[in-house]
Amino acid sequence: MKIRVRYAPSPTGLQHVGGLRTALFNYLFAKKNNGIFYLRLEDTDRTRYNPEAEQDLYDSLGWAGLTWDEGPDIGGPFGPYVQSQRLAFYQEYAQRLLEEGRAYRCFCTPERLEQLRKEQEAQGLPTSYDRKCRNLSKDESEARARAGESYVIRLALPLDGAVTINDLLLGEMSFSFKDLPVDPVLLKSDGFPTYHLAHVVDDYLMQTSHVIRSQEWLSSLGLHVYLFQAFGLNPPHYLHLPLVLGPDGQKLSKRHGATSVRQFWEQGFLPQALINGLALLGWSSEHSKDYYYTLNDLEKIFELESLNKSPAVLDYKKLEHFNTLHIKNMPDELLIKTICDYLRRFQNLDGCEQIKTQLLYLLPFLRERVVYLNQTLGWIKFLWEFPEDYSELVPKKSSPEQAKINLQTALGLLDQFKDHDEEVIERGFREWCEQNQIKLGDVLMPLRIALTGSKVSLPIFPIVKVLGWEGVLIRIKRAIEFLDNQGVS
Repeated sequence: MKIRVRYAPSPTGLQHVGGLRTALFNYLFAKKNNGIFYLRLEDTDRTRYNPEAEQDLYDSLGWAGLTWDEGPDIGGPFGPYVQSQRLAFYQEYAQRLLEEGRAYRCFCTPERLEQLRKEQEAQGLPTSYDRKCRNLSKDESEARARAGESYVIRLALPLDGAVTINDLLLGEMSFSFKDLPVDPVLLKSDGFPTYHLAHVVDDYLMQTSHVIRSQEWLSSLGLHVYLFQAFGLNPPHYLHLPLVLGPDGQKLSKRHGATSVRQFWEQGFLPQALINGLALLGWSSEHSKDYYYTLNDLEKIFELESLNKSPAVLDYKKLEHFNTLHIKNMPDELLIKTICDYLRRFQNLDGCEQIKTQLLYLLPFLRERVVYLNQTLGWIKFLWEFPEDYSELVPKKSSPEQAKINLQTALGLLDQFKDHDEEVIERGFREWCEQNQIKLGDVLMPLRIALTGSKVSLPIFPIVKVLGWEGVLIRIKRAIEFLDNQGVS
């Protein structure tokens, strides 16, 4: 059997990291088995559909590197891949069940159903449909439909018995019909299907071999399996992934931290790091190499048999660890491109590629300091803008006059060694300070502030080299002008 798996989200909000993990495991299973990973939009709930959420889906999966073989934007042999464009299929299959007596028209108005719910609640009973229209004769049902009376199509579930299926992770599971929703709606009055009908019809028509989804859908599994049986079809293999929890063991939510893929992206996570962390939520491998994996590694070693049944906890500290690992191990050219793409997208900074040579020179120092990409700008903005604040030039225990002397000293030393590499420049500074019994920091701190505008920066001598003599000279002169304006003679 050809492996065909899908990720089929509803475009109603930003992509959740739990959804990305589901997409990842489907993707990896397909890659490992030379199968097909396809994307399907389940957008039949038109009241909640959000076009921005649809775009976020494409952006998030693309950023994470999970390319799909078929989907709404690229087509494929089983399209369209958007459920709102497939209504004729659902109506055809609902009509089939209707004709076979496995479904029936329900003419109950929303007002009647609301009154029924209130009466059941008042009596302390479970709220469910009372099957009022189930026993309508075929003639009456068709006559009322021809007369234009509004109706939905409901599934006529067996009144007793159970449905059984083997979950590839959880084992054999049995669902009593008495525990399933009473005669659930399959087709709404507007001709749109409910999730249950659309899911089953599409997975059959799109030849889905395995449905790998979260355990949140376990409560619907019995109904879905029965629907396949009602159509006379064999269901796909089902596997329900363990839930993703927050550090406190509760369902992952905003109170724990970032939950959407976009939030992690904006914060400055590398997609490789997030994928690395999500892969380990409910899966482990004997091929572990300190738990550091690239997507390419995972494609080669992923096995469904290595999934765990227990809920998985999203450890934000571990994700941070993975981010630093991937930043340190990413090839230079790719890291620079990633930094530039990030700065352009989230910090509105164009022209990053124009300072590519300087970035390449400073990259080893950035790797040691950057945990998230959103920290990058603070370290390198001196490359294209002059400092705006020189207020820290004068230490509390010093004076503007001494700060100016120290800056002039630094300028003289830099002029003397401007044609040498940074090691020679640093040695020259150290020797001069020792000979004159001056602390090295007293000379370097005002120089650092003059060049970057901050007491905290990348190492000062690599900064000197990337700015070049002209860049250094103009910054020091600006700093001295600032001191002169403070009344320094």
